Amino acid sequence: MTTPPLPDPEELRTEVREWLRVNWTPLPKSTDPWASSPEKVAWLEKVLDAGYAVPTYPPEWFGRGYPNSLAAVIAQEFSAVGAPGGRQDRYNIPANTTLKLGSDGLKNDLLRDFLVERSRTCLLYSEPGAGSDLAAVRTTAVRHGDHWVVNGQKVWTSGAQTADYALLLARTDWDVPKHKGLSLFILPMKQSGIEVRPLVQITGESHFNEVFLTDAAVPDDHLLGGEGNGWRALQTALAYERSIMGDAGRGSRNKRADDLITMARNHRVLDDPAVRHQLATIISLRELNRLNNSRAKAATTQGTSSSIMSLGKLAMSRILHTEAAMKTQIIGAQSLLSGPENPEADDVNFLTLNAFFTSIGGGTDQIQRTIIGERVLGLPKEPEIDRDIPFRQARRS
Repeated sequence: MTTPPLPDPEELRTEVREWLRVNWTPLPKSTDPWASSPEKVAWLEKVLDAGYAVPTYPPEWFGRGYPNSLAAVIAQEFSAVGAPGGRQDRYNIPANTTLKLGSDGLKNDLLRDFLVERSRTCLLYSEPGAGSDLAAVRTTAVRHGDHWVVNGQKVWTSGAQTADYALLLARTDWDVPKHKGLSLFILPMKQSGIEVRPLVQITGESHFNEVFLTDAAVPDDHLLGGEGNGWRALQTALAYERSIMGDAGRGSRNKRADDLITMARNHRVLDDPAVRHQLATIISLRELNRLNNSRAKAATTQGTSSSIMSLGKLAMSRILHTEAAMKTQIIGAQSLLSGPENPEADDVNFLTLNAFFTSIGGGTDQIQRTIIGERVLGLPKEPEIDRDIPFRQARRS
């Protein structure tokens, strides 16, 4: 399919702005982040068909073949009116990974449903004993004719209770070094061989789960990137996850503690020089992180990974912890309270606890520092005594 000529940025801005004026109506508020309402699915269908969902994708896969600079115009206009669904080529992990690594048949089967959230996904990566060292996973996939049989356990899986599919990292060869014996699959979740058990988090929520796989089946054509190339394929998926986590943190439950400046003003400490200094530091860190993330994304093409994304994720972790500490300081002794009758204090405590999600999810802060040290700063690699031996011979706890 021939890519049409690129439009002038201001002409595109006018086009998108007018389309949103005619089509956008705010959606009903959702209470479940892991499920999509019929209204949202219908809206995302419109966005996709208009070419705004994944503008950097090729035209044959719902895109417009735009460079990041033009696609940014679409993102700006969607953000201006608070409309979801634009520029999913920046953050939709299953769709972007499928576009990069999936066969045409798999794209035909799944890509549209991923982009309109008719099919929701989760990430089956971490395991007990293989969290920070993902290359040490022991969940096994064994080929049987036209499908693979999966056995093992995963943990810390967000959204597993409602997911239709999962990106699954599994070991397909135990007789090669650990990084070379992995494969990445798109696993159907709605089958009898999968048991999901919710885990209660420190915030009191149960978005995380442990997942037990017993003779679960995954079709051979759901293999991404080829057998034994799972580690390389995983880097594509992880880059999108770290990009999302580096862009923004989750807001509070009651929305009473999201605006730091408003909080400081309401508690009459905005004129305090020490408070203003802390505020300026946090605001400058957020702006620096935004510029760094924009630079990293502009330097990568669709489906590639960037070590700079680790810097953004690590920075956001620091920002969220620093903000939470400052909000606790602003409200003072009120932070000892909780519950719906104390919405502001409840929000501050929620944000303090939830900041650890960014410190752990998508690779811990320590892992990000290692990546930055080795791949950005060029420091020597840490020793790995089991890196070059068959995984079957590696010592395991």
